[in-house]
Amino acid sequence: MRIVSPASPPERSDVECGVRILDGWGLKVEIGAHAFDNFGHYLAGRDEDRLADLNDALRDPDVRAIFSTRGGKGSYRIAHGLDFEAASCNPKPLIGFSDITILHLALWRSCRAIGFHGPHIGWNKGYYGDVAAMRLQQALMEPEHLVIHQEASEISAKVIIPGKARGVLIGGNLNMIGRAIGWACPGFADAILLLEAVDTEIGQIDAVLTQLRRARCTDGLKGVAVGQFIRSAEPKPGKWSVIDVLNDHFSAWGVPVLGGLPIGHGPQPPTVPLGTMATMDTAAGTLTIEPGLV
Repeated sequence: MRIVSPASPPERSDVECGVRILDGWGLKVEIGAHAFDNFGHYLAGRDEDRLADLNDALRDPDVRAIFSTRGGKGSYRIAHGLDFEAASCNPKPLIGFSDITILHLALWRSCRAIGFHGPHIGWNKGYYGDVAAMRLQQALMEPEHLVIHQEASEISAKVIIPGKARGVLIGGNLNMIGRAIGWACPGFADAILLLEAVDTEIGQIDAVLTQLRRARCTDGLKGVAVGQFIRSAEPKPGKWSVIDVLNDHFSAWGVPVLGGLPIGHGPQPPTVPLGTMATMDTAAGTLTIEPGLV
C-alpha cells in the first residue's frame, strides 16, 4: 500500500493514525517521498513531486492500493500527467474523495480504472471514527455488494424523480466534476452520476450543472445519485435553495434521481466503489453498488 499527497498537505499526526489502522489490518504500508512536503501554503509540494509520487505508486507492481492523505486543492494541477498506461497495465484502486475526484475521473476516462470514493488516510478520529474504518476495511479486504440507503435527514432527500436505473457509478465532488469538463471529465453515457458538494454557493451549483448539460456530458445518462450537500445553499425564505436548483436542472435531464444519500463530506463516510455497476431504485430509496475488488 502506498500513501501519497496529490492535493493539500496533511497533518503528520493524522497520517500516522491512518498508518496504524492499516498496519493493524496486516498491510505493508509505504509513504511517498513527498507526502509531507509543503509548497505555496496549500499544496503538498511542487506539482512535479506530487505527480512523481503518484506515478511511482501506479508503476510499482508491488503496490496494490493507493491512499490519498487528504483533499483540499491541487489534484487538478496534475491529473493530466498521470501514467495512464501504467494504470491500465497494473490496475490498483485509488482511495480518496473531494479534490481527489478529478483523479478518479481522469483515470476512468483514460483507462477505465476503478477507484473508491472513501476516507483519506490522514485519519481524523473524531470525523471518521471506527465505522469509517470498518467500511474501508470491508471494501478493500472483504468486498461485497454495498447498499446505500436514503436518509431523510439529508438536505438532498427532497430531490427525487421516480424510477429505476442501472449503470456504471461515476462522479463525486460537484466542483471537481465542473473543473474536469473539457479535458479530464468522461462522458456519462450509460452511467449513474454521483454528485456531492460542500461549501458551494447556489450560483456555482447552477453553473456546473448547466455546463454538464451544455457540454453534452449528460447525453445517455441513466440516473443521478445525489449525496450530501453540506453548507451549500440551505433553504432560506424567499431564496432558491439547493433543492430548488437541483430539481430545476434534473427535471430536464429525463432520468431517475435519488437524493438523500449519505455520501460526501459528512462524518463516518462509506467507502463507495467508482467505476463498477450500480442499481438505483427511488421507491426503495437505495443505491446498490457492485464490489470494486474481487
